[in-house]
Amino acid sequence: MSESPPILYGYWRSSAAYRVRIALNLKQVEVEHRSVHLVRAGGEQHTPEYRRRNPEGLVPLFIDSDGTCLTQSMAIVEYLDETRPGPRLLPPEPAARARSRALAQVIACEVHPLDNLRVLRYLTHELGIDEPDKLRWYRHWVAEGLAALEARVTEWSTPFSLGERPGLVELCLVPQLYNARRFDCPLDDYPALVALDARSRELEAFRRAAPEAQPDAIPA
Repeated sequence: MSESPPILYGYWRSSAAYRVRIALNLKQVEVEHRSVHLVRAGGEQHTPEYRRRNPEGLVPLFIDSDGTCLTQSMAIVEYLDETRPGPRLLPPEPAARARSRALAQVIACEVHPLDNLRVLRYLTHELGIDEPDKLRWYRHWVAEGLAALEARVTEWSTPFSLGERPGLVELCLVPQLYNARRFDCPLDDYPALVALDARSRELEAFRRAAPEAQPDAIPA
C-alpha cells in the first residue's frame, strides 16, 4: 500500500501558509492541500472540527505521512529542512544559520504578528479603530521591519541568502512583501528587498506557492 501524502491545511492569502508552501516546493515535497477559509462564515479556523486538530485556531497546520502533526510555520519549515532531502533552507554553519534565522524572524516574529488578520480585526471590531488608523498601524510596523532588513540585505554580495539559491529568509520576505503591496505600503526605500523579492518570484517554487496560484484563491 502506498504511503498517503502529507496534508497542509492553509488559506491562499495566509502569509504563514505561503511560507510553508514555498518550503515544500523548494524541497519538492508533494502534499494534499486542504483549505481553511479564514473569513467565510466567521472563519473556518474556529470550527470545532478544526480546533480539535489545532487548538490555536490558526493556519498552517501540517500533518506528515506518519501522523506527525505540527503548527506554526517556522517550526514546520525547520522540520521539513531536517526531515526531507533536497536543497537546505538554512546554511550549515551555526553562526550563518543563526543569522538567517534572525533575519527571517524580523518578519515572522516582529512584523507579521502585529499585522495578521486576527490583530487587524481586533483593532477594528473590538477597539473601534477606523480604517485609516488601522492602515497607519499596519504600515508603521511593516516599515520598521523592512528598514532593518534592507540594511542587512544591502550588505550581501550574493543574489540570495544562501548564495546562488534562496532559503529561509526569502520564504519569509516574499509573503510579507505580497501583503505589503495589498495594503499599499510604500516600498521605494527598500530597493534591495524589492530586487530580492523579484528574483525569488521568478523561481518555479515561488510561482507555484503564490496566493493566486492556489485552488482556493478568490478572483480579484
